[in-house]
Amino acid sequence: MAKTSVSRQSSVVSQKSSVASPQSPVVSRGDAAKKSPLELDRLIHERLRLGIVSALAVNERLTFNDLKRLLRTTDGNLSVHARKLEDAQYVACTKSFDGRVPRTEFRLTAAGRRALEKYLAHMESIIKAVRD
Repeated sequence: MAKTSVSRQSSVVSQKSSVASPQSPVVSRGDAAKKSPLELDRLIHERLRLGIVSALAVNERLTFNDLKRLLRTTDGNLSVHARKLEDAQYVACTKSFDGRVPRTEFRLTAAGRRALEKYLAHMESIIKAVRD
């Protein structure tokens, strides 16, 4: 069965004022597609996903239970975030059985390693800019 994903984005613009406040900028559809150079990779920046990618960067493979213990999270939470990374091809998931017990292992892909390195370089440049 094919998986279908629908993304909806809505914005509300006050009809009383044509001037946007600094807290709520009005962004046109064309501007929304452009990414600011200061904007971080949202896929990796989320705390649990950054934890998954970081843990896999220093370990060749980790099981689902290893990641769950290491990151102190629930089955559902880990599953959702690991799936997002898998859909982006940042991690690869291998499912097997150890006897009759299911075993799920994750590893970081080359694309995931590149994305993490790019993310870390971006964070370092932001830190450097703030310190200078």
